[in-house]
Amino acid sequence: MRAQVIRRFGGPDVFEPAELPKPEVLPGHVLIRVAATSVNPIDQKIRSGMVPALAPDLPAVLHGDVAGVIEAVGEGVKEFKEGDHVFACAGGFKNTRGGALADYLLAPASLVALKPKNLSWREAAALPLVTITAWEALYERARIRPGQSVLVHGGTGGVGHVAVQLAKAAGARVFTTVSTPEKAEWAKKLGADEIIPYREKQVTEYVKECTGGKGFDVVFDTVGGANIDRSFEAVKIGGTVVGIATRSTHDLTPMHSKGLTLHVVFMILPVLTGEGLERHGAILREAAKLVEEQKLKPLLDPTDFKVSQVADAHRRLESGQMIGKITLMNDSF
Repeated sequence: MRAQVIRRFGGPDVFEPAELPKPEVLPGHVLIRVAATSVNPIDQKIRSGMVPALAPDLPAVLHGDVAGVIEAVGEGVKEFKEGDHVFACAGGFKNTRGGALADYLLAPASLVALKPKNLSWREAAALPLVTITAWEALYERARIRPGQSVLVHGGTGGVGHVAVQLAKAAGARVFTTVSTPEKAEWAKKLGADEIIPYREKQVTEYVKECTGGKGFDVVFDTVGGANIDRSFEAVKIGGTVVGIATRSTHDLTPMHSKGLTLHVVFMILPVLTGEGLERHGAILREAAKLVEEQKLKPLLDPTDFKVSQVADAHRRLESGQMIGKITLMNDSF
């Protein structure tokens, strides 16, 4: 099968084409013929060598998000059959069997769900990692409730644009920060109730305007770094902050002063440990229902890459100019 591999860590140019053996289906697994994949920041970090502990052995095929057709079903798998259209986040990390930058991906059936019928291949490939992340953050950690005020930092990013929609589907009043007027328009289309141009307003200013100075019930930070401190400032006394990029050092005095709860979501942990894999598939099945009810839809960057152009797709991600998710179609699908 054709694939894009990396033999060393580095910039986008480390990707190179290769011919690899087609995987053999294993018990408890399904073999997916890859239609499309998408780029996530973790893919860029693995490729560059920033997080070697999360990387598969070299030479490696990267990318976890996949949408495609089941080619074969392993022993013991009852919920899928050959020809099913599916989506998942199931490869490209340590302890996985290949990645989605190839013609085929062997995936544990527990990670896989049927593709929503009203999504294209690109749209389906854009959803898995970011949806599982936002779902865990808002529904399982913060446990958001109808009527709560929820601030999503980065509402047109990969995770952020899904979080805005999930919060809205839960009945929350949704606020989100954006950097440009164009992104503000997209955030409104996604269902955000209030848009915050964070380059123009300080935290104290928008907290006063949006909450009367009390702070938000829940703040979901998809950015990390200094934005974690801003999240502590923006949340109400006794409120909840959830972060997904927390490999940094912070003064927790604001947490103590407000009696805050902080949750950290590390979405790929079940993939790395093998524990709790079935939860990922279950989340995608629930998310698929929201998609088919038209309560959740991926926001795609207006680029049009193929897997053979993966280096250009990673450059697009690194440019910071993308909106939503960058997707790639398999050249041979």
